[in-house]
Amino acid sequence: MPTFTWNVDPVFTTVPKPIVVGVLGLIGLIMMIQGLRKKQVDAAVVGLLMCGVGAFLWNRLGDMVPFRYYSLIFVFVFLGGYSLLNWQIRRGGGGKDDAGDFIVYGVLAVLVGARLGHVLFYDLDKALRDPLWILQIWTGGLASHGAVIGLTVAMYLFTKFRGIPFLEGADRFSFSAALGATLVRVGNLINSEIVGRPTDGTWGVIFPRYNEGYEVPVPRHPSQLYEITLGLVVLGSLFLVDRLAGKEKRPRGLMISTFFAVYFTGRFFTEFFKEFEGITREQSFLTMGQWLSIPCAVLGIAGVIWSLRRRIPAGWVPVDASGDEGNIEDAEDEPLERDEDVDAEFAGDEATRRQRQLEARHQANEGDSE
Repeated sequence: MPTFTWNVDPVFTTVPKPIVVGVLGLIGLIMMIQGLRKKQVDAAVVGLLMCGVGAFLWNRLGDMVPFRYYSLIFVFVFLGGYSLLNWQIRRGGGGKDDAGDFIVYGVLAVLVGARLGHVLFYDLDKALRDPLWILQIWTGGLASHGAVIGLTVAMYLFTKFRGIPFLEGADRFSFSAALGATLVRVGNLINSEIVGRPTDGTWGVIFPRYNEGYEVPVPRHPSQLYEITLGLVVLGSLFLVDRLAGKEKRPRGLMISTFFAVYFTGRFFTEFFKEFEGITREQSFLTMGQWLSIPCAVLGIAGVIWSLRRRIPAGWVPVDASGDEGNIEDAEDEPLERDEDVDAEFAGDEATRRQRQLEARHQANEGDSE
C-alpha cells in the first residue's frame, strides 16, 4: 500500500471579530424574541445564553477570528441532522416545527457535552490548571462520547416537556447521530488530529502537523478514514433495519439500540488502530475510547433484544389537546392504528395528519370498549 502525506491547513479563512459576535448575538436575539412570542421558555433561554456567549467571546477572541473547516463541517452536521430528524418526525405524525425545536437543544448538547466529555475523559489536568480554558471551545477538544451523553440529556428534556416517549425521540434522532459521527471524523482528518498508530513503515499516512517534534516522519494508520467508513456502515444499517422492520411498524427503541450496538461495537475495534488518548499504554491495554464504548455497545445489544421482545409500536405521540400527559404511558403499551400511506403524507398538511391520528385512536378506543 502507498505512503502519502496529509498536510491540509485546517483554517480556510479569517473573519473580523465584530462580525462573528454580531451574528451570534443577532441569532440569539431572534431566538429569544420568537421564544417569548410563542411562549417557548426553552427557546427564549437558549437565545439569552447565546447573547451571553457573544459577550463572553468579545473579551476572549482576537481581532480576527480563524474559521476552520471543522466549524463548517459542524454546520453540515446540524443541517443534515435536522433534515433527517424532520423526515423521521414528520413520517411518524409529528409537527413541522418539532425537529426545529429540538435543534435548539441539540446544538447546545453537542457543544457542551462534547467539550465536557473531552475535559473529563482526556484533559482533566489541563482544565484544573486553567478552568477558563474549558470555555475556549474554538481551540479544539471535543469528545464524541461526551456528545452522546449531552444529546441523551437533551432528548430526555425535549421529549419530557412535549409529552413524547423518550425512546421515540431517540429512535427518530438515531439517523442524525450516525450522520454526525461520520462528518465529525472528516473534520478530524482535515485537522490532522485523533491520528492512527504507526504502521510498520512500509505504508500509511504522514501527518506533519501532528508529527511536529519527530525527527523522522512516521507513517500512521488513517484511523479517521476507518471511522468515516464505520459511520457510513452505521447509517446504512439504520436505513436497512428501518426498512426491514416495516418503517412506522417498527418497535419502539429498535433504531437507537441499533445505533448504539453497531457504532460502539465498531468503535471498539477501530480504537485498536488509534493512538492512546487520556491514558497511556502503561496504564491500560485498552484506550479510553474502548473503555467508554464497551458499556454503550452492551446497552445497544440489550436494547435491540428488549425492543424486539416488547414490540411497543412506534409513533410520535403528541400531548392530548387538554394538555394531559397521563395517557402517554398507556399509548406505549397499546398499538396505535397508522395510515399505510404515511410516507406519502410526509409533505402533507399537519392538521389533516393529526386529525387522522386522533380518529384512529378514537376507533381503537371504541373497539376496546366493545
